Amino acid sequence: MGNGSSKPGIGIVGCGNIFPYYVRGLRRFPQLQIVGVADLDASRARHAEGAWDVRAFATVRALLESADVDVVVNLTPPIAHASVTMAALDAGKDVYVEKPLAASLAEATRVLRHARTTGRRLGCAPDTFLGSAIQTARAAVDAGAIGEPIGVAGFIPSTRVEEWHPDPTFFFRRGGGPVLDMGPYWIAALVNCFGPVAEVSGATRIGATPRLVTHAERLVDSIDVEVATHASATLRFANGVIGTLLMSFDIWHMDLPHVEIYGTTGALRLPIPDHFDGAVRVRRNSGDAEWMELDPVLPESGERGKGEQLLRGLGVADLIQANGGRPHRASADFAFHVLDVMTSVEIASMERAVIQLQSSCERPTALSLEADAALMPWAAQPDRDAPGGQQRGARHR
Repeated sequence: MGNGSSKPGIGIVGCGNIFPYYVRGLRRFPQLQIVGVADLDASRARHAEGAWDVRAFATVRALLESADVDVVVNLTPPIAHASVTMAALDAGKDVYVEKPLAASLAEATRVLRHARTTGRRLGCAPDTFLGSAIQTARAAVDAGAIGEPIGVAGFIPSTRVEEWHPDPTFFFRRGGGPVLDMGPYWIAALVNCFGPVAEVSGATRIGATPRLVTHAERLVDSIDVEVATHASATLRFANGVIGTLLMSFDIWHMDLPHVEIYGTTGALRLPIPDHFDGAVRVRRNSGDAEWMELDPVLPESGERGKGEQLLRGLGVADLIQANGGRPHRASADFAFHVLDVMTSVEIASMERAVIQLQSSCERPTALSLEADAALMPWAAQPDRDAPGGQQRGARHR
């Protein structure tokens, strides 16, 4: 490795709200090491240095040019994803970028071509579909637990970003909105379960504007909304499954399930797809059946019930493992197809048309504990106090 260690050196660009989750998550993987951070605002990098005991590079360019950095983790706002990713690729680094791959499909196309030209590996969030919950759902679908899958419904309510983010402006500008911000988690989970999407239709609109920011330490008081904040989409998967997604920053209260998959003999209910762990439940079509929780097919990470997402970084470990010849699951091709699905929702709305997707992707290889132990370091020493630390039998819910 360029840093003189047997472990790949990770350099993080962007020290915003999601940065702490990546630091915590990456430090769970003994095969990885964070060698430094940088931000366009140098003061934020210096703050991160003190708060998280990491080296702060004076500039983003200095981090990209450092021989200690083998992989760049790009946590910049979506509008900067493409430029920072391409600069890192030019510097000879592999890159893992937060979702979406870029703020538009055109930019993502240039990024994908640039990665192929440079010969560097490119990965992209979300990686939550690699977690125990979505892998358990996929295994149930593949095993015929609900017969032949027919349809799926997903519901994405507001994350109330106005309340918890000091400057949520980018959530309501190009590259933001519920489709590009939260949609990747749901769509990646569904593509993992069913394979690629073939066609998309949908309708979108802007809801409340301006948005009032109520965070106690807010940097802005209000935001003029520039992107759709409420969207309804119909997805036809290549395997015939039909999906319905409701994605909104205007629904603050909701009693609908996060995801339900409907088959010829039963239904699956999935937990929120932007978490790695959670209960997957099955219910048969017989009249007296009840919801039953399935045993996880992989050890849980221990995040369930802790109220925060501790595991950011699994996709980085996936990228590193792929460099050693294992499948690359959270890959740029996968992320490009997810972005194609999302951007097609807006096109379908504007054109009042059904959009035939030009992109596709391979359905990611399922994880197994035997082959992918490096992606589940918590399995070696399970936390007996955590839900994933011990085997659970199926239970009524």
